[in-house]
Amino acid sequence: MTKKIAFIFVFLINISIFSQEKNQHFSLQEAIDYALENNRTSKNAQRDIEAAKQQKWETTATGLPQIDATIDYQNFLKQQVSLIPAEFFGGNPGEFAELTFGTKQSMSATATLRQKLFDGSYLVGLQSAKVYLEISKNAKTKTDLEVRKAVINAYGNVLLAEQSVQILERNKAVLEKNLNDLTQMYKNGLEEEESVEQLQITLSGVDSSLKNTLRLKTLAYQMLNITLGLDVHNKTIVTDSLEDLTLKNMSLDLLESPVNVENTIDYLIAENDKKSKELLLKLEKSKALPTLNAFVNGGYQGYGDNFNFTSKDQKWFGSSLLGINMNIPIFSSLGRSAATQRAKINLAKSEDDLIETEQKLQLQIASAKSDYQFAIEDYDNKKQNLNLAERIEKKNEIKFFEGIASSFDLRQAQTQLYTAQQEFLQAMLDVINKKAELETITNSINTNE
Repeated sequence: MTKKIAFIFVFLINISIFSQEKNQHFSLQEAIDYALENNRTSKNAQRDIEAAKQQKWETTATGLPQIDATIDYQNFLKQQVSLIPAEFFGGNPGEFAELTFGTKQSMSATATLRQKLFDGSYLVGLQSAKVYLEISKNAKTKTDLEVRKAVINAYGNVLLAEQSVQILERNKAVLEKNLNDLTQMYKNGLEEEESVEQLQITLSGVDSSLKNTLRLKTLAYQMLNITLGLDVHNKTIVTDSLEDLTLKNMSLDLLESPVNVENTIDYLIAENDKKSKELLLKLEKSKALPTLNAFVNGGYQGYGDNFNFTSKDQKWFGSSLLGINMNIPIFSSLGRSAATQRAKINLAKSEDDLIETEQKLQLQIASAKSDYQFAIEDYDNKKQNLNLAERIEKKNEIKFFEGIASSFDLRQAQTQLYTAQQEFLQAMLDVINKKAELETITNSINTNE
């Protein structure tokens, strides 16, 4: 019996430990840090950087010495016959002798070293590889900013759902108590049936909202899991509260600090595009320059009527060759000129795009600051409204049970309170989200979340 009790105790402990391992607790900053490492989009952006590094070396390697080797084996199933004037061998003039030249089988092995001496497109390619790596890094920064904002939004939605459920459950409990008291009063002839029905309508609405919010809470957690890079059904637990995060995210310094548009990630990406168009123009121009390449090779050839190439008695004849090749473009039927003009047009477009991006960013930053400031002001306003709505609802509840106020007045005060509660929750969430939006646009991340 003692052994069974010990076994059950150990089994329950293991289950407890296993369930704790399945639950993952995150503050908002922990969730952001985790997502930047595990979010699938962020991981792919990091892979793009690694791919760009490999492409940079791939481009560089094309201008370094290249060595390749070839091995050829030939076996004439039927050797070619050549006709030679017979008189060369003492025959009659006008007649031809049939001769076969060479051996029936041959084998050769050759190694060749090639080196670019000058190629304008290669030099441009090296510059392009560096720019491509820079583009990939900026794309990763952009992705991380978007992932961070997505985590903040998803985390905030979870907190909003949790807080909404708590408020709705509290409202439901109060309404159920009031309805029970009112029903007893009605049974005792002290209250009208309409008052009971009005309270039932209010309770039904709150109960329906609660059920819907519970469903939304499940979806909010699933969205948070996807954003973090976890399994959609992972048991995730948030440790921050909505009100604490709201107070932490109220920063007037962010509103007052000047923003250099040229430091924003969207401007840097547009600048990368302009650089790439400049390099494409240089590439088209470089195609009019000559290219110079050198090579040296060496090899051995062996011949025989039978396959004796693996024999130590086989004779091998060596050869070597050094060469330099220059290719000079002369006339392309104006094809290169057209390509160059097209590259110039694309460059002019990217220059205009950069100017437009700068102007749009200035407008977006001003708008984001305005939205953030409004969110802070709206939070204070909604907080005051909630306090007023709570007092009004409480007064009407007292008046109602004292017979001074009607059931309609009570229901109106309750509806006003429930609206104020949801507006206050949304105002808190707006402060968090609007700050995240401003930080994303300006690329000014405060790590002290």
